Amino acid sequence: MSDDNIVHFNPWRDFNDAAPLPDPFAVEPDADQIARFVDVVFGYSEGLIPVRGFVDKGQGKDGRPHNIWIDADASAPEKLATFAGWASREGAAVYVIPGTVAETGQARAADVLQMQSLLVDLDSGDIPAKLDHLVHHLGRPTLIVESGGRTPEGATKLHVWWKLTEPAESADLGRLCQLRGEIALKVGGDTHFRSAHQPIRVPGTVYHKGGLTRLVQIREATELEVDLAEMAEGVADMSPMPGVGMATAEPREKPAIGDVLVTPVHEGGTDEWSRFEGASAAIGYFLRLVHEGRTSMDEGWTAICGYNAAMLRPAWPLDRLKRETNRLWELHIKRHGPPLIRLDGAAPAQTELPTFTLGALLDDTSPMPDDIIGPRVLTPGGLLVLGGAPKVGKSDLLIALLVHMAAGVPFLGFTPPRPLRIFYLQAEIQYHYLRERMQQIGLPPELIAAARDNLIVTPKLRMLLDAEGSARGAEAIKAAFPGEPLDILCIDPIRNLFDGGPDGGGENDNAAMMFFLKDRVEVLRDHVNPDCGVILVHHTKKLSKHQVKEDPFLALSGASALRGFYTTGLILHRPEEDSTQSRLEIELRNGPALPAKLVDKVKGKWVEINPMNERLVRPEVGARHDAERDRKRDVILSILLEEAAEGRLYTINQFAEAFENKGGLGGKDAIRDRIAVQATKGAIKFIRDGAPYGLGPSRSRFGYLCVEGMVMPTDGEAVDPATGEVTPASIAVLPTHYKSPQTGALLEVENPQVWVYPEGERP
Repeated sequence: MSDDNIVHFNPWRDFNDAAPLPDPFAVEPDADQIARFVDVVFGYSEGLIPVRGFVDKGQGKDGRPHNIWIDADASAPEKLATFAGWASREGAAVYVIPGTVAETGQARAADVLQMQSLLVDLDSGDIPAKLDHLVHHLGRPTLIVESGGRTPEGATKLHVWWKLTEPAESADLGRLCQLRGEIALKVGGDTHFRSAHQPIRVPGTVYHKGGLTRLVQIREATELEVDLAEMAEGVADMSPMPGVGMATAEPREKPAIGDVLVTPVHEGGTDEWSRFEGASAAIGYFLRLVHEGRTSMDEGWTAICGYNAAMLRPAWPLDRLKRETNRLWELHIKRHGPPLIRLDGAAPAQTELPTFTLGALLDDTSPMPDDIIGPRVLTPGGLLVLGGAPKVGKSDLLIALLVHMAAGVPFLGFTPPRPLRIFYLQAEIQYHYLRERMQQIGLPPELIAAARDNLIVTPKLRMLLDAEGSARGAEAIKAAFPGEPLDILCIDPIRNLFDGGPDGGGENDNAAMMFFLKDRVEVLRDHVNPDCGVILVHHTKKLSKHQVKEDPFLALSGASALRGFYTTGLILHRPEEDSTQSRLEIELRNGPALPAKLVDKVKGKWVEINPMNERLVRPEVGARHDAERDRKRDVILSILLEEAAEGRLYTINQFAEAFENKGGLGGKDAIRDRIAVQATKGAIKFIRDGAPYGLGPSRSRFGYLCVEGMVMPTDGEAVDPATGEVTPASIAVLPTHYKSPQTGALLEVENPQVWVYPEGERP
């Protein structure tokens, strides 16, 4: 019998010749997910993809790794899916190096030529919180992959991917690896991915570790792509997660600070520690010296800058260095309490006085620092004092100024470079009255919306700005602006927060005032941001109008030392008690003199009045004349309304003759002048044909006088439909002509039903 006719024994087929059923618990590779992954990680790249097959631990299987290299082209998804099928049957995991190499057999970090994705492996801790932190700071990723593993707490481990708009090569490749390590450090991810050759599991393949089989699967996919430079900025601005610090996922011994301070660190993660780790260690070391009072803040910052310039290759930009220094300083204060300088008020350690030759000053043509409020009104590290008498409006003016600055909008000619972060520490207005004032501020909604998160205000404080108060203030400011440095610290008023030091001097004592300014205000500023501007609000004393006019800043209450200390002074005062207009006097130390501003609050909004409109000679007499002219206008208009209601209309001459010396209007010529003025301003218009009102045509050039709201009675009666009351009927008196405010010509009214005034002339 030939072999073809032999029937081999099969126990199952002895009873059932049906095909075997598939295992409902088997996990198979997903070719679609593999293809999606290949597109994100290799779709723009050229070269070979290093693929690894490792037998997962915990299965009781042994096996050698299987390594293949496949072309990064259209055939890559199919080839990788075929390899994944073999690996699934063998209990092996499928990994790739997420970059391409030039030749088969290459797999070292130095062999990687191109990478087109940024990734982080979240394999420990509160993974959902870490993912939220990444999305908040870096934006939605291209892929979120469930890697198959679980944390001891049962959370799903994740791989998070951002696809780049183009592959990174050469120097950009090192930059990309540095970003991978930096992200891992800031969220507690796996820092092995600082290295370009670190392999990672492929979604769509099978996870077998510990005898459990799961699909490594894509949880979320988008079409988003990111620019490497923009991501670098996002990573630099991203703060480390609270509680994570700079802890790495791989336990290793920290380098000695002595080694850190003398060892150059290069970009790309090629050294024993990264630039980020080196900078953090060095900054932390120098800040500890400052905190312990062993060196001053200026000396510490100089040392940090020196390390940055000498040891980081390339050096960090200064703005990034300052952000990281401020962040670590706040963290150190939180862990170890206020520094010694704040608690005992001791002066910083003595340092060599900075000196510059005339030649050095003349040769330094570097750009001037940006104004916090321009032009030179508040400069970096500057102090502005705003003074004014009670009820003059300085608090209202200040709030309007702060809201505009927080929104990044100019105010009365004062200009911020951008929306500013402002902390308003005030000790006058209680909470409910504070919120009422803010809600009645009367500024445009779009301006309020732009400022609402940038301006932080305290309710009335019951404390002194002493050592304890300074510490409390610093903590509140840091809590209000945890991510970015403060731009303006506003203290309102000096009197309610004043601490004159150990001798207990008051605000009239020059020594006590200098102590408050140097050991309280400046120290507080130095601990939140040495470059922020400070605004102090102060009361003024009573002086005669002549004294205020001669030197407005003599009106500042208290010690004269204050005037010698500030960089900018603003005094708000009201030259005329019965006028709403105020003068804002300006004194600058750091810039050219600015002229005083004449300001007023019109319809809830502070505006600057053109100084050309201000009377310089006998303003009191001029104001009385203005009031008299307004009175005569009101009398003329009211008489015309009352006479029309009685059935009488007048020409100009008839009215002047009929009401000469009545109601304080003066003679005929004076009345005609007042009517001519009001006709030009649009308060009086004219009716050329009086027939509709029972009058004949007028021989006057202008006709009958007409004012807004004028009515005349008729012979009929009107019945109120609601009450049944019977009253004489009336008819509206409407103008037919008006006097041109430009030429004085008599022109026809376009729409008699709408009373139009020349622009700016409505009473």
